[in-house]
Amino acid sequence: MRDDELPRDDDGEILPPSRSQKRRDALEIFKLAETLATLSDAQLARLPLADELRGEVLRTRAVTSHIARKRATQFLAKQLRKLDETDLEPLRRALEQDRDKARHDTAALHRLEVWRTRLIDEGDAALDELIALHPSADRQHLRQLARNARAERDREKPLHAYRELFRVLRELLP
Repeated sequence: MRDDELPRDDDGEILPPSRSQKRRDALEIFKLAETLATLSDAQLARLPLADELRGEVLRTRAVTSHIARKRATQFLAKQLRKLDETDLEPLRRALEQDRDKARHDTAALHRLEVWRTRLIDEGDAALDELIALHPSADRQHLRQLARNARAERDREKPLHAYRELFRVLRELLP
């Protein structure tokens, strides 16, 4: 909270935070601790954490019992509350960027799936549209993969061409 947003009394002095505000802040930190405990090793490695805090996150992740896990998460939150807000802000920003990247990656995969489905279902009409967007694409190879994927689907065969079409589209589309 910025200094001008803090509650003030009649004399203009800053009031201490209310009990409800303290509780909201503590719950926010607890949610941050829960988020940290659910991250993968790769995600955790990208975060700006001190070594002792990183160790505490790893200890929390190692606990499997539900009640013990909650207790370990609460302890992690307590360690996070000891940090200054200026230390927590880069961590929050890094987590938000990671979430944004995950959303972007998911959206890109959905676009690829849409193109694959269109190529299989619509045939040359969708292929012409794709070639117009990406002239460097190999029209013959894409047409063959779409035709083979359609045949595999219709005959209920293993979907080799279906997967290969996805791989080719992933290389083609940014």
